[in-house]
Amino acid sequence: MLIDYYEILILSLIQGFSEFIPVSSSGHLFIISELFDFKNQSLMIDVGMHLGSLLAVLFYFKEDFLNISKNKKILNLMVIGSIPLILVGFIIYTTGIIDLLRNLKLLAWLSLIFAIVLYFADKIKITKKIETDLNLKSVLIIGLFQVISLFPGVSRSGIVITAGRFLNFNRYDASKISFYLSIPAIAGASFLSLKDMFANNVTFNLLVLLSVFLSFIFSFITIKYFLIFVKNFNFNIFIIYRIVLSLLIFYFIYS
Repeated sequence: MLIDYYEILILSLIQGFSEFIPVSSSGHLFIISELFDFKNQSLMIDVGMHLGSLLAVLFYFKEDFLNISKNKKILNLMVIGSIPLILVGFIIYTTGIIDLLRNLKLLAWLSLIFAIVLYFADKIKITKKIETDLNLKSVLIIGLFQVISLFPGVSRSGIVITAGRFLNFNRYDASKISFYLSIPAIAGASFLSLKDMFANNVTFNLLVLLSVFLSFIFSFITIKYFLIFVKNFNFNIFIIYRIVLSLLIFYFIYS
């Protein structure tokens, strides 16, 4: 029983930490579960962890969402920007294509490729601010980029930040756009998982509650300190990490 709580702690830590930084949370959960043969990464645990992350981002940005009159334009744009991901995600999820994409080789190659893409995007000069320059065209471009995150290893936050930097938004604003877009993305994924969960009569238990709580704590901490980090540093540490991780996976796959 103790090993179950240990697994939930590790999985929630990975989910909370990697969901909002440009390293691919789904990729890391897949790697860790495969590497250590975790038994508790079930459908219900996945829902619990994503719910924790969703609650964390809603709680952190609660003032932005409660002040609808001030932020109505941005909130509406976030909904519009999420439509491509929701539509394509629903199609590949319901058709089962999503299962064909889950393999280490593809994950490693995409992690490497999009780490390099992020490197070049992060060199773009800053000319725009989210409050004044985020419009329908830019949010649709970012939304289309976000669709690529359905492939393992791409990182949803990473590709949104990459798109934001290519569009001349600074690191903080590009990251903030990523956090806003994470809400419909996580909510949509959770809805599909909940549908499957009820269809399969999955049991709700204490481990699920623990996954929600721990994921919330780790996600909230990550959001807070990641936003502080991007105000002062570039994304090189994440880029280097992804390249090293990809090379390690290549070593195990091809050796």
